[in-house]
Amino acid sequence: MTTEASAARLGIIAGAGRFPFMVVEDAKRAGCHVTVVGLRGFADAGLAEPADAFRWSGLARVGRWIRILKRNGIGTAILAGSVKKSRMYGRLRLLRLLPDWTSLRIWFCTIPDKRNDTVLAAVADEFARHEIIMQDCVHYSAEHMAPEGVLTRAEPTPAQLKDAVFGWSISKEMGRLDIGQSIAVKETEVIAVEAIEGTDRMIERTGELCPQGGWTLIKVAKPQQDMRFDVPTVGPETIARLRQHGGKMLVIEAGKTLIIDREKMIADANAAGIVILSRPSP
Repeated sequence: MTTEASAARLGIIAGAGRFPFMVVEDAKRAGCHVTVVGLRGFADAGLAEPADAFRWSGLARVGRWIRILKRNGIGTAILAGSVKKSRMYGRLRLLRLLPDWTSLRIWFCTIPDKRNDTVLAAVADEFARHEIIMQDCVHYSAEHMAPEGVLTRAEPTPAQLKDAVFGWSISKEMGRLDIGQSIAVKETEVIAVEAIEGTDRMIERTGELCPQGGWTLIKVAKPQQDMRFDVPTVGPETIARLRQHGGKMLVIEAGKTLIIDREKMIADANAAGIVILSRPSP
């Protein structure tokens, strides 16, 4: 039996959603002692129950994240859960976020641009300066990655397959540029692309632009995907939004897409008549 003294000590910087819970559960099953830093306004307070240690921190308080982890003897960490980056561009953002010096230095002095990969890689480098190594976010959760094939009872139609092939390379190019991971396609026409608003808001916008429905959502990993962060993620909420806004097929990348609550997601898609196609990486 693994004791607390001998257990690997893992830190989790937790954003919103179910994924942080999954990482805590998977890591503890692997024998880890888990410290969670919950991002205030995003993380679920319920994470305090399964975690061995739990502390709140602001989003723009990277220095505090590091201090909490070091005080708890953490040498490896994982970023898990979503953060709506658009919140960082509201009015009086510095007063609302109250960034610490470390975050200000990264944001204004270290990074050449504010794209996700740039920002998160700089955070990982800052962690490394303090001898905390950022692990792949799916290090303990490989079983939740998408398998290859059609995951639903319904098979894609020839028209849907054509849209999947058409949109795939465009989605990859969007990812290469680190603009977004998702696009919406119908009849080999791009209806919408994801940017800072995130996939959920893009789905809503697609429903407005294509009120007759029948469109396809394609969500893929970046060609240069860093598995430490920003891994494409889908789940029951994705299906619920597609159903609400007229989407009829979800295309994801096998082995590179994280699925939250896979059985429920597939059951919900079957009930809604939505196809889920998981394509292999080229």
